Amino acid sequence: MAPEPAVTSGVPVHEAPDADADPGRYEPRVHGTVVDTGSKKVGRIMGLVGPYAQLRPVGGGLEWDARPEDLRPATTTEALSAGVAVANARSRGECT
Repeated sequence: MAPEPAVTSGVPVHEAPDADADPGRYEPRVHGTVVDTGSKKVGRIMGLVGPYAQLRPVGGGLEWDARPEDLRPATTTEALSAGVAVANARSRGECT
């Protein structure tokens, strides 16, 4: 069983893969926080269906499909930045 992701400011962040793991291959996991290199967006993996991963923006919103080969784990900085952007928009009344 995989360890639970660390949670920082409400944004789960998966730790870097084990040193023994293949460094060139990332296996997306549901609830992981990732960067979609195709769209340059940070999102959480909501599901893996067929050849696609369904991602949702960190603060919620419409899901989008991404190819798993276009995903990489978000760094702690990227995950926190996405969370802060949502909090700032919420404080300005741009989202609820």
